[in-house]
Order: sequence, then C-alpha cells, then structure tokens
Amino acid sequence: MLSATRVQGPCPQCRLRLLSLFENGFVNLRPDPPRSLPRPLSLKLKSLPSHRRDNARFFSTTKRVAQTTQPTEKASNLDEIEVTVRQAKQAFGDTLPKGYLNDEEYKLYERLYGAPLRETQPEDVGMPVAGFDPEDLPRDPSQTVLIRETEDGELEEVVYETKIPDSLPEALEEAADLTSVDAENPELPSEAGLSYINAVAKNKREYNALLRLQKDFERSSLRAAQEEEIDEEEPIEEEEEEEEEEEEDEGVPDAMFQTTSRVHEYTRIGQWRTDPTTVYLPKADFVNPISKLLERTDIKHVKEAAEKAFGGSGLPHSVATPEAKRNVPQKGVAMEAGHHRMSEIDADAYIATNLPGMYASVMSILVEIRKRLGSEWVSKLISRNNGEGPRVLDVGAGGAGLAAWQQVLQAEWDIMSEGGKKPQHDPPGKKTVIVGSNHLRERVSRFLNDTTFLPRLPDYLHSRNNPDMLDAGDKPLPKKSYDIIIASHLLMPLREGFQRKALLDNLWEMLSPEGGVLIVMEKGHPRGFEAVADVRSRLLNEFIDSPSSDPRPEAIETEDQRVREEGMIIAPCTNHKECPMYLTPGLSHGRKDFCHFSQRFIRPPFLQKILGATHRNHEDINFSFVAIQRGKLPDMEASSIPEQGAQVTDRAFKGYENSEEQPNPLSLPRNILPPLKRRGHVTLDLCTPTGKIERWTVPKSFSKKAYHDARKARWGDLWALGAKTRVVRPIRLGRGGPAPNDGGVRARAAAQGNKPRVIHLNADSSGIYSAREKVRKNGPPGRRTKGGKKQQLEDLMKELKEEGFS
Repeated sequence: MLSATRVQGPCPQCRLRLLSLFENGFVNLRPDPPRSLPRPLSLKLKSLPSHRRDNARFFSTTKRVAQTTQPTEKASNLDEIEVTVRQAKQAFGDTLPKGYLNDEEYKLYERLYGAPLRETQPEDVGMPVAGFDPEDLPRDPSQTVLIRETEDGELEEVVYETKIPDSLPEALEEAADLTSVDAENPELPSEAGLSYINAVAKNKREYNALLRLQKDFERSSLRAAQEEEIDEEEPIEEEEEEEEEEEEDEGVPDAMFQTTSRVHEYTRIGQWRTDPTTVYLPKADFVNPISKLLERTDIKHVKEAAEKAFGGSGLPHSVATPEAKRNVPQKGVAMEAGHHRMSEIDADAYIATNLPGMYASVMSILVEIRKRLGSEWVSKLISRNNGEGPRVLDVGAGGAGLAAWQQVLQAEWDIMSEGGKKPQHDPPGKKTVIVGSNHLRERVSRFLNDTTFLPRLPDYLHSRNNPDMLDAGDKPLPKKSYDIIIASHLLMPLREGFQRKALLDNLWEMLSPEGGVLIVMEKGHPRGFEAVADVRSRLLNEFIDSPSSDPRPEAIETEDQRVREEGMIIAPCTNHKECPMYLTPGLSHGRKDFCHFSQRFIRPPFLQKILGATHRNHEDINFSFVAIQRGKLPDMEASSIPEQGAQVTDRAFKGYENSEEQPNPLSLPRNILPPLKRRGHVTLDLCTPTGKIERWTVPKSFSKKAYHDARKARWGDLWALGAKTRVVRPIRLGRGGPAPNDGGVRARAAAQGNKPRVIHLNADSSGIYSAREKVRKNGPPGRRTKGGKKQQLEDLMKELKEEGFS
C-alpha cells in the first residue's frame, strides 16, 4: 500500500493531495487546473520529430505562472474618487454644496483639504446674482400690468386679470402652456443663469449642483419681492426690536438716507443731514483739479510740509482735530488763507489738508439754512435785481465755501428748471474769495470759475466820509454788500478782544441789510465754541433786535453809529436768549459741554495718503457755528419768529404727533448731543426754546411712533414728537476766569509766575560768557530739549542779548 510519508521528494502540495486521497478515497476525482501555462513551442521544436520533441530540455526550468494584466476594480474606484474631489475643490473653492459628495468622497475631501468653510452660495462661484430681477421672470398670462401716472407725476403699476379662452389654436396653446409652466414654476432659472451654468459646468454632477444653487437663489429673491409687494399694499405695524443697532457704524460710511413713510412728517422736516448723509466731494469740480495740481510734487513732500505747518502727525492744528490729539493745546488753523507769504509747497499742503474738511462743514451748514428758510430763499436770491443773482463772500475757507455754495445753487437751479420756473439765463451770481498768497490764488483758480480774488478783507468800518483826508473825494467810495458771508476760522488766530470786535463790525458792514446771512464757523472744540458764542452774544446785544429776545440793560456809553436792526438766528439756536453753555464770557477752564456738530465726508485720495490712513477713508469733522440773518429779502415774507419761552417748550414737550397745527421749526428743541438709545427708551439732550438744556426721555410706552422716530434721531435734529419725562440737565461748564489754584503742578507754576527769575552770570572784561538760571525747588521740571544743557545755555544767552545784556 502506498504511503504519503514515504514518497521520495514530494512537494508540499502533492503531499497534501495524497493525504486527501487516502482520507476521502479515490472517488469524484477532478483534474486540477494547470498551475502553469503550456510552454509555447518554438519553431525549432515544431520541426523536430515527435519522439525527439518529448525528450527535449529547455535552458530554464522555472515554471511560468499566469498573471492578470487588467487593474482591479477597487483601484479604479479610488482614482475616480480622487478626481471628483479635486474637481469639487477647483470648482467651489473652500465651500461645498450640500450633498455634492458621498461619504467616501467627503472623507477624502477632509483628509486632503479639511472641512469646508460653509455651504456654497451663488456669489462664491461667480453666478450673475447682481443683474437678476424677479420682474424678468415670466408673469402669469391671466395678469396684465399697465403703467399709469399719479397726481404727483409718479408712475405706478396696475395689475388686472384677464380670462384665457378655453379654445386656442395649437401653436398658441403650446405657447400658453409653456408660459403657464414657467409662471407656476418660478424655480426655473433665468436665461442668464442657464447660460452661465452651461459655460462653467464640466460634468453632470457639477451642472446639477450649480443648477440647484441658481434655483434656490431665484426662489428666495422672488419670495422677497412678493413679500415686499404685500407689505406695500397692506402695511403692517411691527414692533421695534429692543436693541436696535446704530444706523451708521464707525468704520463704514453711511451713504444714503432714504425718506420713508414710517418717519413722521414733522420728524422729517426737523432732520439735520445732507442727502446722502455722508458728503461726497465733487470729483469733476473739486477733487480732480486738486489731484492734478498735486501731481507736480511728490506726496511725501506735501505730507512733510503739512505736518510741519499743522502740528505734526494727524494734523491737529488743521480744520479737523483727530481723536488721538484731543489733549493738545486747542488752537485755530495754523495757516490762514489770507497769509501773504506762502510758498508753493505750503500752498499745496493747505489745499490738500484744509479744503476737503471746510467744504464738508460749509455744505452741512448751507443745507440746514436752506431747510429753515425754505427753498424760496435761494430762488429769490437767484431772481433778485433782474437776474443779478446772489453775492457771496468767502473769508477764511480759501474757496471751499464757494465750492459748496455752487453745489447748493446748482441743485436749486435744477429744481427750478424741472418746475418750469427757469429764467432766461444761466445760474447767476457773483463770487468773491479772500486769498492772500499768489501761489494759493493760482491753485484755487483752477476749480473756481468766474470768481473775484481779493488779497485782503476790505475795511469798510474806517472808510467812511472823512473830508479831512487829503486824498478823500467829495463822495465816499461805494461799498459792496453781500447776501451771504462765510467767515470760517477767523476768530481763533486773533488773541485780543478788540481785534475780534473790529472783525465782526467790518463783516456786519459788508452784509446786505436786505436778508443777508452771516455764517461764523470755528473748530469744534471748547475754545472754538467760546469764540462763536462770543459773536452770538454781541450780535444779540448790539446788532439785531428780535421780538423774542430778553430785555437788555442799557449801555452806559451809547453808540451813535450802531443801530439795532431787525434780524434773527437761523441755526443752530432755537431761542434768542442767553446761551446756556456760555453763561460766563471768556475762557472756561475744564469745560466738558459745548455746542458743536459733526459732518462725515469721504476723504479724497490725496488726503488719505497725507494722513497715512489705511483702515477707513472717511472722517468726521466737528465744528461750531452760528448763522444770523439781517433784515429780510424784498418780496418775501419774513420767517415768523414765534414767542419763545416756557409755554412754547411745554407745547413741544406734549408733542405734535396728532396736532393739526404745524410747528414752526425755529421753535423746536434741538439735539445738541447724540441720542442715548437704550433698551425700551431713548434719551435726548435738547436745547429748548426757554434757553435751558433739558434731558427728555421717550419710552416705548409713551408713543409707538415717537419711540420709533426717537431711535432714528441723530445729533442736530429738531424734535417735535414730545416726551414722557424731562429734567434739567446739569452742564459741565468748567470754571470761568483765571485758573484756580488746585495744588497741581500747573497751579504751582502759575502761582510762582510773578516771582523774579534768578540768573547767575559769569562775565569778564569781554562781557558775559556764560549764564545759569536758578531752578525752582517745587516747580515743574524743565523741559528737555534736543541739544540738552548746551541748547538751554544758547537760548538763555540769546534772551539776555535781546534784553540788552552783553
């Protein structure tokens, strides 16, 4: 019997085969498949006889095994998954449409690129979302739209339904079916969306994903448009959110203010703002000419000259004071437009840094004056003296005030043209500006056309009829009068009171007694406000006689030359009483509250480069001003000045929301600070017609309309809808007069100011060769100079030489 263990030299496979035969028996035997492919016969073997072919031996005894040359299915799937993932990354970037990848593909996506940021939006893949209009979608054939003109001249859509006949020709029936399908199924993408998808999609999966995105976008847009139409047809009063965000963020300029029906009419009339609320400097008439002038000089040199002239980085001594420089000494504009000595680089620095801020400030003031006097004021100025037009004088703004006035005049001229009241001539008027330097005059004349340039302000106060003068003629020289005088940044450089008084007297002599308007403006800090408040006090006490003014004490020395005339304050004051923030004339140390306003404007590129600003391109400029009208324009009703006092304030406190009588805007309280908007109530700091500063609270329980408008109120707005509670607001006016001795470093230095200085001198036969000043023991430390003690010695020797010591 055979034994598997005794087989000589069996291979393991043969041995296992034999064992299985002995165990299972020699039944159901199946031939094994060949373990190797049959060796192909060469041509030489085929030619040999069969008995020699069996005994032939090959050179290699290795058996050949069959190999599979086709790739496995698993490897092919992995390659396809990777290709799909990479295409998704290329098509959708860091986002991914919902359900675009399956589980295996998403795992590979996360392993290669990480998790997607968010679900893909239409704008992420460049879909044409900006040009989509829901009205472009096909309408229901049963609805037809007509355009009709209303009584106000506006156009509105009228939708009416028509019945579609049951029997239609086959062609028309097919077209109607297609139209109805499109109208009933607004999910179908627009033609622009389909063309974009066909051009971009690379495969079927990407095409379906983009198509789904376009459908979702158009569906949401159509739904929003339908909801808006429903809101317009049936307005529903919705409750205001408790915590409403501010309408204007610090870093983002507020571009447009849209007048809506939700704001009360009296609130809209009293708003202080331009349209748009952020002033955009006119490019063609203002920005481009200045930019072209500055191209001749590297902006780096202009920046260095500006920082040298206006107080260093941030330009704190220009028309605008940055927040970081609030603690620097409060000074006026360091360089005036009337300076006669101004180099070319100084002229470039002046127009690049000061004119944009002056333009925005004057524009804000002119818009407020036009609102209070009405559009009739400008139209009467245009038509005066058979089309002579308004006469405007710009003193101190270097032409920026005239540029702002030109925009206001052009806007009024366009309104007259639309209403059919356009006269038979171009926009008239005479413009005059005070510019002292020839270099500045050449630059300003680039953007001011038909303008008269004067090197200095005429002195009409002393050019009266003086027969004693040899060169005086028989008749006095004719004086020019102006309808509008814009005096900006003129008072701060004048330190003495008599100089400011003479300047105001001269400006009043040049102002037309027939409705002339005088605008006095200064920087929006305590010293600037005090200069403007002093002008207001003098004008009320000496120049104008208002029926609502408080009785003034008679002066000891009567002025024969000064006669009080009819006039009124246009803005910002709503009373002709003593200013509650200027109870003590002169400077007040430590003043915290002062009347000023703010205007935001977009910086031009050259100012952006000079300031080195990179985070934002807008700026809020603060200013204090007063606008007073002298007399009234002929053929025009004078603006009625109502009685101002406690009775008028009480009536404004009750509110005019449901009142039939329209309030006079000149008698409404004004917001002198930004409103405080809190949860469920708004607090307003108002200057009332009684001449007091009061704090009014408008809660939600007082009136829904008043609460809504209070949340929309801004700094400078007039308030007409009343309040629930009011209290007198304490004003932080500081301490008037000389600075008190509070024991501080400055107080001790001021107290020791009257003591004589002790200087030790070293001299010989040739004179004084050195000096040393005795330092105070308890005084403030001396300022460290760049040159150290050597520089201090040189300064002291120079001072002694000027005093006559040698």
